[in-house]
Formats: sequence, C-alpha cells, structure tokens
Amino acid sequence: MTRSRAAAGSFAFLVLAPGVVALLVPLLLTGWRVEDEYAWPWRVLGLALVLAGAAVLVHAFARFVTEGSGTPAPIAPTERLVVGGIYRYVRNPMYLAVAALICGQALIVGRPWLFAYAAVFGLVVWSFVTFYEEPVLARRYGAQYDAYRRAVPGWHPRLHPWDGG
Repeated sequence: MTRSRAAAGSFAFLVLAPGVVALLVPLLLTGWRVEDEYAWPWRVLGLALVLAGAAVLVHAFARFVTEGSGTPAPIAPTERLVVGGIYRYVRNPMYLAVAALICGQALIVGRPWLFAYAAVFGLVVWSFVTFYEEPVLARRYGAQYDAYRRAVPGWHPRLHPWDGG
C-alpha cells in the first residue's frame, strides 16, 4: 500500500472509529455540558488526560502509516508488524488512548457515569483484542508477533522500551 493511501485510510478510520467512540458518543451522552459546581482541579486533570490521549492516538495512527505501510482498520491491515514508537512500551496504545479521552471528558464535564461508558468500552476492546485481533496477528506475523507479545504488555506500559530483541 502506498504511503498516501495508508495515510488517507488511517485518517478515515481515525474519524470513524475513535472519533465516534471518543468524541461523538460522549457528546451525545453529555452535550459536553459542564457541572457548574464541579471542582476545577478535576477539570485540569481531565484536560491533561484528553491531551495525552489525543497525542498517543495520533502517534499510534501515524506509526501504522510510516512503519506498517497500512492502516489500523482490519480491512486494510499493515504490511509489517508495528512495534516502534509508543508500541515499544505497550501493545494497545490506541485503545488506552481512547479510554483516556473518555475518562478525561468525564473529569472535564463532571459526569462520573462516563467512566461506566469507558468501562464498557474497555470490556468490548479487551474482548476484541483477545478473541480476534491477537489470533489474527499471531497467524499473520508468527514468531515475530509471539516474541513481541511476550515482551510488551498489552494493557499497561513497560518502564523501559522494548529493544526488539
């Protein structure tokens, strides 16, 4: 896949998948109306989570284009396994970034029940990763994915980057 096609496909998937899950659904659920009596330190923490989540998400999507020559969308997968950048620390940075975006919005607007939405999202993506994504990656990339999976945690970052060895 050419880099321009990978970039266009990744951008479209970014808008359609995380855009809907992390932005549109919280907007529809809350109207992004902020609780007036809500403490500002929680809002600041929420903003930090949103900014960090957005940065990780953009970085992770960019790695699919530059390193993998493909997209995160299952219908247009990468030609190579993506293991660089943020993927040296954690296998599922996109899902963690989307959860951070949702939780950050919960803190910003003062709607704790958005944490329940984040929990449901987490259960859905854990199931998707466990029962679909990991078996597909294991078949597609074989020993390379097995080594990566053994070395890099799926849901919490390593303290030091994996060197690929």
